[in-house]
Amino acid sequence: MVAKIGRIFLKTVIWAFVLLIVLLLVFDRLVQFRMDDTDLTKYFHERKLDPHIAYYKAGGRDVRYLRVGDKPDASILFIHGAPSSLSYWKNYLSDSTLLSRATVYAVDRPGYGYSGLGKPLPDIAAQAAAIKLILDSLHRAHHPIIIVGVSFGAPIACRLAMDYPELADGLVLTGPALGPGQERIFWFSYMIENPLIHWVIPRMLQSANQEKIHHREELTKMLPLWPRIHVPVAYLQGADDGLIYTSNADFAREHLKNAPSLEIQMIPGKGHLIAFSEKPRIEKAILDMLDKVVQKKAVSK
Repeated sequence: MVAKIGRIFLKTVIWAFVLLIVLLLVFDRLVQFRMDDTDLTKYFHERKLDPHIAYYKAGGRDVRYLRVGDKPDASILFIHGAPSSLSYWKNYLSDSTLLSRATVYAVDRPGYGYSGLGKPLPDIAAQAAAIKLILDSLHRAHHPIIIVGVSFGAPIACRLAMDYPELADGLVLTGPALGPGQERIFWFSYMIENPLIHWVIPRMLQSANQEKIHHREELTKMLPLWPRIHVPVAYLQGADDGLIYTSNADFAREHLKNAPSLEIQMIPGKGHLIAFSEKPRIEKAILDMLDKVVQKKAVSK
């Protein structure tokens, strides 16, 4: 009797394990936080907009980006977090107010969307080098250029301003992960990297996890570089953000000493996903940043 119960238990465990693997593989196919070129084009055409979707080579991989509009007055580049893709910003990229002021760009960061899903590039400097091609080599984007980064995309926006100061006129950071160790690490993050487990993890989570476990190291590399930022910065974060600690605001105050201005908004009762819940506020921060840098350039002439 005991042996029979043991066999039944073993079969149950095996089938549960097989079911879990199947579910993870199905999840990888069905939930990728990305839109293909056809769906993206349809989304914008339904809003009477004509998107430019293209791919370019950077660091030995294809990188996808999107451009909407062709305003010579200014440019806005949106950089997503993890896991995500450029479609995270679609409501901003199709916003008539923003499009009346600037040409807008967004990119699938390496490891996400259609820029090598599941093949991450944790090196923040390398990501910045790959993304900056959109602004100079591909389009020679019109100044002023505002770079908007959310969560894990925020330090990449900052690294662009550090390494390529000629490409940035202002930064808008939402829920930004800036300080080494000032973000939540999940108990399973390191376990996922075990080869016996890693292969069944959905590809978008593989990329996100690789970035997370290397993030402290990468942000530590940036510590001596913060004085290089000489552009105004807007910082927005939910006061109840449970993923990126609100102590990042203090980090920003301490390290952005050479920014001509730093405006910090801590939004009461909001968590990490303020890009969705606080779109009017974030859009206003972007437009205010545009006005600020345009006025500065006018005064300096």
